[in-house]
Amino acid sequence: MRTLTRWEPMSEMANATRNVDRLFDELMGRGLRRVFNEGAVRGSWTPAVDIVEKEDGIHILADLPGFKAEDVDVMVEDGVLTVRGERRFEEAAEGETYHRVERSYGMFERTFSLPNSVDPAKIEATFEGGEMKIVLPKREESKPRSIKIRVDKKS
Repeated sequence: MRTLTRWEPMSEMANATRNVDRLFDELMGRGLRRVFNEGAVRGSWTPAVDIVEKEDGIHILADLPGFKAEDVDVMVEDGVLTVRGERRFEEAAEGETYHRVERSYGMFERTFSLPNSVDPAKIEATFEGGEMKIVLPKREESKPRSIKIRVDKKS
């Protein structure tokens, strides 16, 4: 005799939703894994950036709350700008228990290809209030300039 299994469509839908959510989390670089000893959640993450072009150059603004300037490395090599750092998980002190951990922890790295109009020797980075600002100055020859029109007077 065969065993009948009751079909529960809502349970299957919930399982499918969890699987799709997990897939998107992993694809977006936010896949989470358990730290076995403490049960804390850790994972890779990517800081949000805005990139704005101005007359003097390109400005990259990166959100890095809780960071200090010495926690972040900015490097330029072969036409690629790399911003790298790590947010470390603070272990619970004695008598403390984490009930929820939603912030992302771990290493991050962002890379940006530099256009030919940028002068890599003059790149500057500043850090204030959890925001890093990187200025990529334009080469003099790539900046727009006004050309005066000369008028030849012929008699």
